[in-house]
Amino acid sequence: MTETNPAPTHHADNHKWLALTVLCLGVLMDVLDTTIVTVALPSIKNDLHFDDTSLAWVINAYMLTFGGFLLLGGRLGDLYGHRKWFLIGIAGFALTSLACGLAQSQEMLIVARAAQGIAGAVIAAVALSLIMDLFPEPVERAKAMGVYSFVASAGGSIGTMLGGVLTHALNWHWIFLVNLPVGAAVIAFSLKLLPDTHNEKADPRLDVSGAITVTAGMLLAVYAVINGNSAGWASAQTLGLLGAAVVLLAIFLAIEARVAHPLMPLGMFRLRNVSTANAIGVLWAAAMFAWFFLSALYMQQVLGYDPLQVGLAFLPANLIMAAFSLGLSAKVVLRFGIRWPIVAGLALAALGLALFARAPVNGGFALDILPGMLLLGLGAGLAFNPVLLAAMSDVNPSESGVASGLVNTSFMMGGALGLAVLASLAAAQTGNALAANVDKIVAINSGYHAAFFVGAVFALLAAALAAVFIRAGAPAGDAMSAH
Repeated sequence: MTETNPAPTHHADNHKWLALTVLCLGVLMDVLDTTIVTVALPSIKNDLHFDDTSLAWVINAYMLTFGGFLLLGGRLGDLYGHRKWFLIGIAGFALTSLACGLAQSQEMLIVARAAQGIAGAVIAAVALSLIMDLFPEPVERAKAMGVYSFVASAGGSIGTMLGGVLTHALNWHWIFLVNLPVGAAVIAFSLKLLPDTHNEKADPRLDVSGAITVTAGMLLAVYAVINGNSAGWASAQTLGLLGAAVVLLAIFLAIEARVAHPLMPLGMFRLRNVSTANAIGVLWAAAMFAWFFLSALYMQQVLGYDPLQVGLAFLPANLIMAAFSLGLSAKVVLRFGIRWPIVAGLALAALGLALFARAPVNGGFALDILPGMLLLGLGAGLAFNPVLLAAMSDVNPSESGVASGLVNTSFMMGGALGLAVLASLAAAQTGNALAANVDKIVAINSGYHAAFFVGAVFALLAAALAAVFIRAGAPAGDAMSAH
């Protein structure tokens, strides 16, 4: 009998890493759906007759509800059990993916994408908490978080590739339908492998009014920006919607200041690194989403690439980002702290966007696409981990979940609003060029140039914020004193 004693611990150890694999598969579905759509956008545009500005809603609808419900999703998991809400999130994601895949109209696709964003937010918020439950030991937890962040960044690479392959070989509907078998497998294995934890001490009250006001406010703001060109920027519709958005966001802040268990604890913004990291997150996400969205359109609409070629064009940048998340980033932070990798990374990303802002109508891959892609991949790889560390560096361990939810929300909101502004800017510039009788392809390209240039300015602003306000690298100091 004594021979069998060590087996349970070994089994439990294997069990944990298997559980992490299942969690990462769920998160991968989530990440895939942010980038897999990018490559299929022109096919969706032609099939469902979108114009460029309304096409942004295929990405925005997902990002907005994802950003709006991230904090609420995490709170629901804390209150009612992480495993239960992870399963609810995966099931919801699979069903909404089916709705997206079957969509035959613009409205159906956008509504299904918004619903998919809510399910995605629940998965993303609860997955991190489940990793904390599974790996209480600091060393193992660090390894598990490394695997998780690798999946989060490599997912972008797999998404652009898979989007290209599926759209090329089958059609755009399959980029959504592929989630069904994956979702079914994740649910089956989660029931066997994930711990069913429940926080008995948590206060059961939910800040539902906070979630409703912040999501509604953001939706109105983005809607106003996306329709600004057609309705007119000084029109009653645009000004009325922007005014309503400001009022709703002000009400949200008032609710957060008063409610016992706020969705967004405003006290956190008194912490310098937290507030700076969130501001950087908004600007940088605006620049990064513009890169994914607009460079895919530039390659397809201007250069005539097919979806598979676009997928392959993103691969170098995504491989660099993946290499950083697998360990290079940690070495850089230990050596230089958190401030300078953020500054350097964002400056490189700005340079990459500036190169895209001069890409010609008859551009070639080696000269006009690859250099920008490499700079953006290197910049994102350098800056991503340090921005997360900065967002968490001043908070107590008990608040780390809220802090990570906060910076995730800033990324998603910045991406959605930034993309809305830049897509509108590109459309306005193209419209002006067409009105001046410029050739159609040249006019479309001039719109992308304007948007890439403003994206580069966003990235430079974020680099300046980091240089001035981020307090130098606490994590590096701690690591050195630990040696």
